[in-house]
Amino acid sequence: QVRLVESGGGLVQAGGSLRLSCVASGFDFSTTGMAWYRQKPGKQREFLALINRVEGTDYGDSVKDRFTISRDNAKSTVYLQMDSLQPEDTAVYYCQSLGGIAYWGRGTQVTVSS
Repeated sequence: QVRLVESGGGLVQAGGSLRLSCVASGFDFSTTGMAWYRQKPGKQREFLALINRVEGTDYGDSVKDRFTISRDNAKSTVYLQMDSLQPEDTAVYYCQSLGGIAYWGRGTQVTVSS
């Protein structure tokens, strides 16, 4: 059974940082690309970043210079380091596995106060 569990969200002031984690189980993590998305109230889910199995990365334009995705295959975990957070980054953040079937976690709330 595939399971993705996000953590690390919370309340932070503008200009602050957070690191999100997503622990995966139920599939071969080391050979699977992973991605982070977010969803703001009333908006569609937005692509943020992906990392492939050889640690190549790609980023959405809105976060390219502020967020960093990484992975630790020994821990079956993908991370999203978020710096210079702004109120517009407030959203629920989700991780996704990029195998034959795309699985999602339940998300973690990030709230940035001004």
